[in-house]
Formats: sequence, structure tokens, C-alpha cells
Amino acid sequence: MIDNDDSIYLSAFRTRLGLPGIIDVHTHFMPDQVLRKVWAYFDAAGPLVGRSWPITYRADEQVRLKTLRDLGIRTFPALVYPHKPAMAAWLNEWTAEFAGHVPDCLHTATFFPEPQAAGYVEEALARGARIFKAHVQVGGYHPGDPLLNPVWELLEDAQIPIVIHCGSGPAPGAHTGPEPIAGVLRRFPRLPLIIAHMGTPEYSEFLDLAEEYPGLRLDTTMVWTDFLEAHSPFPTSEYGRLRALADRILFGSDFPNIPYSYSHSIQVLERLDLGDDWLRLVCYQNAARLFGIEQLRAQA
Repeated sequence: MIDNDDSIYLSAFRTRLGLPGIIDVHTHFMPDQVLRKVWAYFDAAGPLVGRSWPITYRADEQVRLKTLRDLGIRTFPALVYPHKPAMAAWLNEWTAEFAGHVPDCLHTATFFPEPQAAGYVEEALARGARIFKAHVQVGGYHPGDPLLNPVWELLEDAQIPIVIHCGSGPAPGAHTGPEPIAGVLRRFPRLPLIIAHMGTPEYSEFLDLAEEYPGLRLDTTMVWTDFLEAHSPFPTSEYGRLRALADRILFGSDFPNIPYSYSHSIQVLERLDLGDDWLRLVCYQNAARLFGIEQLRAQA
């Protein structure tokens, strides 16, 4: 499952930077029947995908876990997301059990705009959830739905990060783009959102929000890869803001649902030529600080 060249490259990358591992904030582990439906949707190039999208790491759960560990991924979440009501609480039960027997996985939870959402989010927090996932595109909901107000309030008070797919890539949804989430942030300015995919393709607008709201972060998932650059290139004029926001950018991969090798996700970060200190922050230190993971060992 793992390409030897990938392993060699990532091992050399970690050694050069003095990293004990890589923290990936955007990986997917789901109940088997759910993940297979997700893969089938990608295989069919469904309307929210919009193009051919082969799954590089299609394998059984234990193989996928071994792949991440062999690549030196120290910590990762099990990002799940519902596409309809009465699904999130069940997913949260599964992720709680998964985190219980996979110690390097951050206990993950999710939600959907429904009357019971606040109740099961509060329960997930009580059980130790450390990261949430929201998918505005797949869920087809407005993040400002009043049913989510108590959820946002709970997560803002608890300061538990939420990886949220709210940009309009790879295909726009009914409520994607910067303005819906900006409305949420105006009401909950301390909400610790992690904007998935750097807000693809509205990169500049989401960088604007990061400058306005100090609790907002962005993940690098798929950004700068050859696959994404062909359709949604990141503007080189914004590289200066990447440097300025270095402490609020987190590495993400979208494993296993990526159409290229895992190492390409890191290679493209090196290709930005923003320096080793920037890479250390993005690939380990920022997430270690956010999730209370033991810090980077002292540099020689």
C-alpha cells in the first residue's frame, strides 16, 4: 500500500526539520458502509466532485492505519460528516469507539442542523471529542441556520476546533463561499474554525477572514497539488500572507481520498519555498499546540 519512495522522502523530510512526526488535521475514517458510499460517489464523479477522482489509498481500515503510521503521521482525526438529519449522533458513536481503540486518532465528532444537535454535541464534548467536522457543501445547509446557534455557542465556549468545508471547491454548493461563514463569525467571533482546503477557490477572501478573526485557522488540504492547481490555482500574490499567518496554517491531506501519492502533499509545501521554520509550524508545531500534543523536540 505504501510506496517506498514516499516513505524515504517523508523520513528524510522529518529528519531534516527535526520533527518527531507529522500531524495531519484532515484525514477520513468512517464506518465501512459510509466510506464505501463516499468512494462510489468519487468513482462516479458526482456533481460535488465534478471530475475524475481516483482514490489512491482505497484499502481496508487496518491497512490505511498502517499506511499513515509507516509514513510517520503522528496524529490524525477521523473526519466524518452527515449528509442528512438523524445521522450525526450515530456517526459520533462510531468515532468515539474508533478513538477508543486507535490512540493516535483525535477523538472526532460532527453535527447537522437539527433540533437535537446541541444535545449530541454536548454529549460528544463530555466524552472527550477534540475536533469536529462540518461539511457545508455535502450537507447542503447554511452554516447560519438557527438550529446551529447552540452548537456554535458550545464549541466557542469549549474552544474545540471545527474543520469546516465551506469554500466553493471543487464544485459550489447552495451555501458555500466566504459570506455565509463570515455571518457566523460575526455572531461567534471566537469560534475556532479550521477552514478546509484554505477555502478553495476563495483563497483571498478566507485569508481576509483569518486576518480579521484571530481564532480562525486554515488547512492546506490538496492546495498547491498539481491536481488542484490545474483548476483552482492559489494566487502567488498571496504568498506574503502565508508567511504572516504561519502560526495559523495546519497541514491536511484528505487521506485516503486523494488522487496522488501522500508525499506530494508535503512536496508542494516545500515547493512554496517559505522556509523550514514555516514548514515546522505547518506540519507539526501549530497542531501540537492546538491539540496539546507533546511539543517539537529541541533543535540542535
